[in-house]
Parts: sequence; C-alpha cells; structure tokens
Amino acid sequence: MAETSVIISGIEYKVQKLISLNSQLKRKVEDLESENEAIQAELIELQKSHAQLTDQLNKKVIVNALESEMELEEGRKLIKALVREIDQCVALLNNG
Repeated sequence: MAETSVIISGIEYKVQKLISLNSQLKRKVEDLESENEAIQAELIELQKSHAQLTDQLNKKVIVNALESEMELEEGRKLIKALVREIDQCVALLNNG
C-alpha cells in the first residue's frame, strides 16, 4: 500500500510538472503570436513606405529625364540662334 502511494505521489508530481510546463509553453506561444502580429504590422507599414518611396523616386527620375530633355532642346535652340547670328554677320561682311 505504501508503495502504491509513493507511485501515485510520483505520478502526481510529474503531472504537476507537465501542467506547469504546459502553462509556460502556452504563455510563450501567446507572446510569440503577439510579437508576430507586431512584426507583421511593421512589415505592412514598411511595405507602404517602400511603395511610396519607390513612387517618389520614379517621379523624380521622370522629372529629371524631362528636365534633361528640356535642357537639350534649349541648348539646340541657343545653338540655332547663334548660327543664325553668325550667318547674318557673314552676310553683312559679304555685302560690305
């Protein structure tokens, strides 16, 4: 009989340890799930920020490309005006 009560006490002790371990693991799972949710929210915010920054960069690239093209066009116009002025000077020299 004493042996049976020792065995039962041992089983009760092991069950209590398992219950305690189970509780600890449940808390750890809850903590990890909470952390995972926070990381997922941060990821969504970072993805939104990334999309906005990419959009801004694309717009700046387009603006810079257009500005460069406008600068080229303005440069061409200036060269044409200078060539016309030179032609007029040469014509004046030839007539003189």
